[in-house]
Amino acid sequence: MRPVPDARTWGEVGPLPAVVSEALPVPTLDGTVDYANFDHAASTPALVSVKAAVDSALRTYSSVHRGNGWASRVTSSWYEQARAEVRAFVGAREGDEVVFTRNSTDSFNLLARCLPRDTHVFVFETEHHAALLPWAPKRTHRLPVPGSVGDAAVLLRTALREHPGRHKLVVLAGASNVTGEIWPIRELAAIARRGGARVVLDAAQYAPHRPVDLDDLGVDYLVLSGHKLYAPFGAGVLAGRADWLDAAAPYLAGGGATKAVTTRGVVWQDGAARHEAGSPNVIGAVALAAACHSLRSHAEAIEAHEAALGKRLLDGLAAIDGVETYSLFAADHERVAVATFTVDGVESSLVSAALSAEHGIGVRDGKFCAHLCVDALLDDPYAAASTTAVRASVGLATTAEHVDRLLAAVAELAEHGPRAEYVEGPQGWAPVNDPRALDVARPW
Repeated sequence: MRPVPDARTWGEVGPLPAVVSEALPVPTLDGTVDYANFDHAASTPALVSVKAAVDSALRTYSSVHRGNGWASRVTSSWYEQARAEVRAFVGAREGDEVVFTRNSTDSFNLLARCLPRDTHVFVFETEHHAALLPWAPKRTHRLPVPGSVGDAAVLLRTALREHPGRHKLVVLAGASNVTGEIWPIRELAAIARRGGARVVLDAAQYAPHRPVDLDDLGVDYLVLSGHKLYAPFGAGVLAGRADWLDAAAPYLAGGGATKAVTTRGVVWQDGAARHEAGSPNVIGAVALAAACHSLRSHAEAIEAHEAALGKRLLDGLAAIDGVETYSLFAADHERVAVATFTVDGVESSLVSAALSAEHGIGVRDGKFCAHLCVDALLDDPYAAASTTAVRASVGLATTAEHVDRLLAAVAELAEHGPRAEYVEGPQGWAPVNDPRALDVARPW
């Protein structure tokens, strides 16, 4: 019998994994430059190895667990090999489930549907909306933005003591979506365990930059998104303890989630299949597995690369007059390579527009789907929609030249403002008589 093709070729050799959009030329108001992408915290480009894995999988693509044809068997094998690769990436324990989802938002909502009815949920107001909002309001306890690591520990310990119950869940971020600061995961997880709670870790901003391991970190569940892991093909993951997942009704009802359907009722699957109804996103799973393989193989090089450029970025911004950077805990607290800042006298949305139009630099402006956190950092008691910040995040293709170009551009904006005249519209600020064409040829 012909062997099923193996997926061990995912990944590539090299000091850093390559991305498909390196050396991307983009238009500015007065020419064309190499794109300086500082928006990796929102979404990452695909790795070259991910594209290669996807191209290979597309040639054989067929139904998963639904046929005995050769292509179907190969595709089904790759889908489960992808699950095994992700299991290794997150350090899943024996008995843990790895469920493929669409993204972190989908994963959190799945877990919320699986909680026992009397579960108390404890979540800091610093969290991304995906982690903040899915829980039942009556038993959700929001903890205020802490001013230090010590404050976070006290707030959590106190809240757990004040709300006794049989079932508790603590929601923690691995790294802040807003500032990039790494949360004291092990310390807070230990407090949660002593308080009788389980822990779900939002690893969306952590897993692309640091090794993750469910057991080592002391957490029960872990959530991540492929589009932040250099695999932007619509796949995410919920990994962790099986009992709540197996006891709950399926997240979606449909084919693949059932063992049997009769006129008397339905017998649902156990395990990951219980919550993966419908034809799965095989290409997304393969892409995510390829990214996990490559990132795990290059973990030390990635961390060193980002640490050097992150320090260059943060130190450079802090040295610019008129620029303020923000931290939850302390300016020197360990973080992934993310910097959030404002420029005196220039709206953050205008800063973002000018960086793009005049310098070919992509950043994120706004409240980063973490409104309560940004409002607290910017000390805005009225939560005004106009009170926003700029976020710059480093990735694999970021270079020292990119960082220096961003710093020079921000310094120029802080001292002189934008070079061009801008007008504010429904989509934010844009240059008057912008010559850049956005109606470029569609990929299809």
